[in-house]
Amino acid sequence: MTQSLIAIIILWGFVFIYAVMATMDFGAGFWSMLYINNEKTKATNIANRYLSPTWEVTNTFIVALVVAVYSMFPGAAYSLGTVLLVPGSLILLLLAIRSAFLVFSHVADDYYKPLTYITGITGILIPGLIISVLPISHGSYIDFDNGQELDLGKLFTSPHEFAFFGFAVASTLFLSSLLLADYSKTSKEYEAFKVYRRDAMIIGPISVLMAFLIMWTMKSEAAWLYDRMLEDRNLLLISLLGFVIAEAALFLPTNKEGMKGMPRVAVIAVICQYVIASYVYGKAHLPYIIYPEVTVQSGFTDPDSFRAVFFTYIAGFVILFPGFVYFWSLFMNDKRYLRQKED
Repeated sequence: MTQSLIAIIILWGFVFIYAVMATMDFGAGFWSMLYINNEKTKATNIANRYLSPTWEVTNTFIVALVVAVYSMFPGAAYSLGTVLLVPGSLILLLLAIRSAFLVFSHVADDYYKPLTYITGITGILIPGLIISVLPISHGSYIDFDNGQELDLGKLFTSPHEFAFFGFAVASTLFLSSLLLADYSKTSKEYEAFKVYRRDAMIIGPISVLMAFLIMWTMKSEAAWLYDRMLEDRNLLLISLLGFVIAEAALFLPTNKEGMKGMPRVAVIAVICQYVIASYVYGKAHLPYIIYPEVTVQSGFTDPDSFRAVFFTYIAGFVILFPGFVYFWSLFMNDKRYLRQKED
């Protein structure tokens, strides 16, 4: 395995971790907004209880992702920075707005509802813009003969872009509803659990439909990638099986009273589904970072610099990973926090 391949695997790992954590985080903000007037189910309280300790942790991974790009692929950083100038600026602006309004919503009681609405709306827009990086990397929206200029008009009128956008939104809501269903059940907030279980059952098939729509539009807009992904069609079918398992888990009775739903099994199955699908996509995308001009090898840093960065990341991972595990165990198992009552 070459050093450049190791580097791109590390980078893709950061992308996947941030994608999963961020979708749960952004989705929780949307559900908090959606059920803000439904006090009976306490669905908003559950979403806020999940959201409060996790949004800052999630943002650490986007910092690690940016640092990884510039430290391991400096040759690709210029191209990425050029083509992503506008969408990247929009993402940063929305992240800043969401973070600020999320903080203010907890201290400005008189403006709690409008601040929550803004937080929820931006939380849905951000994943759609972030995933726009993927169709941009397919190359068909970039004019390489004119200074690597991104054709925004062509991008934002493309069915392929909207398929990705819809998939991002549906996946955000699906994953977050599953996790909040699990969190509600652990907290013994069964009314909220029923609400989030219902939402997951509705949105899950929509997310799969959007995935099929991506493949359908990819056939005409990025045929090179479509053909390569179909070489691993068996893995794609296994990935689809993960969704079937997740949906089935939501129908299984879990106690003597006949309450249905095993959301934790569903969360694990869906994450496995996305791991497999992202592997197929990432493998098919190699060796290109931006098709067809920027490859993994052309953007890679020199070997000595990579070794220094690699060992730094290993040391950081050894130090931080136990802390993240400990944080998550406290967050999901601390009975006083899980069952706290709203004042």
